[in-house]
Formats: sequence, structure tokens, C-alpha cells
Amino acid sequence: MLNRSGSGAASEERVKEGEASPTHSIPVTTVHAGTRTPHADLVAVEEPLELRLVHGPIDRRTRTALGVTMRTPGQDVELATGFLLAEGVIREPSDLLEIKAVEENAVKVELHPRVQFDPASARQFTITSACGVCGARTLEQLERHADPVPVRTTFAADVIRFLPATLREAQPTFDRTGGLHAAGLFDREGNLQSVWEDVGRHNAVDKLVGSALLSGRLPLTGGLVFVSGRAGFELVQKAVVAGAEVLAAVGAPTSLAVAAAERFGLTLLGFVRGERFNIYTGGERIV
Repeated sequence: MLNRSGSGAASEERVKEGEASPTHSIPVTTVHAGTRTPHADLVAVEEPLELRLVHGPIDRRTRTALGVTMRTPGQDVELATGFLLAEGVIREPSDLLEIKAVEENAVKVELHPRVQFDPASARQFTITSACGVCGARTLEQLERHADPVPVRTTFAADVIRFLPATLREAQPTFDRTGGLHAAGLFDREGNLQSVWEDVGRHNAVDKLVGSALLSGRLPLTGGLVFVSGRAGFELVQKAVVAGAEVLAAVGAPTSLAVAAAERFGLTLLGFVRGERFNIYTGGERIV
């Protein structure tokens, strides 16, 4: 049986005993019309998280430091799970013998002996401030562990335009700090199913997908993932692997994101703001 630990959706901000707070109070001085006012302000916490992998035959277990990502503390188990799914390291919950937070800023992941993982492949996981732990870089890599997303659901255009406001209202830590991205899962009626916050939009999506995998809710058939920033290739990668039908973003997509969405049959929406949005791929799902 999988042994895991984690916290609930970020829409219900909770800090469990021993878990770091997602916010921190600091002294600031606000300047307005020449007047300086000292006061306390809340900022979003950003700390490193190390992913440690235990893998191989049961009698020859190997330990691999997979990488380090900068994230907002909380939902670390979900973050790690979502990342490993997106990268094709795991495909189902039973691929994990154990996943748990260890020490203050590390997650230990023990793979089932049947899971094939080449430690040399860890070199592909690079680290940047934009995406945390970044993995597959090409469409060919993505094709190794992802299938095209079938068209099973349509979404009304009037539903799309209300997504930003709905997501914004469900961001408790952003309200307090103004410093976090969010990823929300919506159904075809525009109902928000879950929302996750993090300093990195990639991390927020990993938390969303990881939670869905651990609770047996993958694939996200009929689901729409909405993100508060731009849509790059790796967000398309995560949405495709999770089986979501639509990825929508407040910002712009990249050329590689559009190419990947087109190849895998994902509906990609950008600049979802106010009364307008752009359809880049998969327009047949928008009615």
C-alpha cells in the first residue's frame, strides 16, 4: 500500500503542525504622495525543495538526487508526484512504494522495483527560476510517455470568460501577498474543482496533477486546467499527460506550446481576460 503524506488543496489554506507557512511577515515602508508609512506586509515564502529518488531492484536499491525546485512550502508530496508523472517516471499510484516529506525541504520518493529508471536520465532535469525542475524539452520526448487527448467534451465560450475571476476569488495566499501563481481545475460548466498556489506556475500545476493522481482522479477527462500566467511547453506537457482536454492561460503561449498542443489534440487558450480570449488549437471544443 502506498504510504504518502500531503495537505489539502491550497484553496483552503491550512498549515499543519510542523509544516512551514506559505507566508512571512516583513517590515516595509510604503511611499505615497511623498509620505512614508512603515508597516508590516506579508510576502509569499519561497524555499528550495529537493527531490530524492530510491529505485531499482529490491536487493540493489539506488538513491538519486533528482533535482531542486524553488517552491512555496506545502503540498510537497503532490508537487513531486505531479512532476514524476509529467516526466514519465511514474504512470499510476502503484508505481510509488512510498512518498513522504523528509527533513524540512526534501521529499523522498521510493519507486516500485518494477519501475525502470535510468539515473543517467536525471541529467535532463535542469533547474531555472522560471520553471523549477524542468524536464522533457522536445515533442519527441513527450511522445514517449503521452497519448493524444480525445475530444470528449465541449466548453461554452461564455464559461471561459468567467474563469479568471473565479480562480482569482479562490486564491487565499495571493490575496494576502500578491506573489503567487495559481492552477485551477474546472469542469465544463465552469465549476472550480480544485485550486493550487505556488510561486511557480509549473509547481502549481504539478500540485494539481499530483493530487489528482494520488486520489485516483486521472485522467482529467472533461477537465479544463486554467493557469494564472503564460502557457509554455512544459505546462502543455503536464496537461497532456494528465489527460486534460483544455489548457487556458491568462497570458500568452509559446510557439513550442502551440506545436505540442496541436500534435496531442489539446485545446490551448491564451490571453483569457475580460470578454476575450484566443483559441490557438483545438477550437472544436469551444462552442
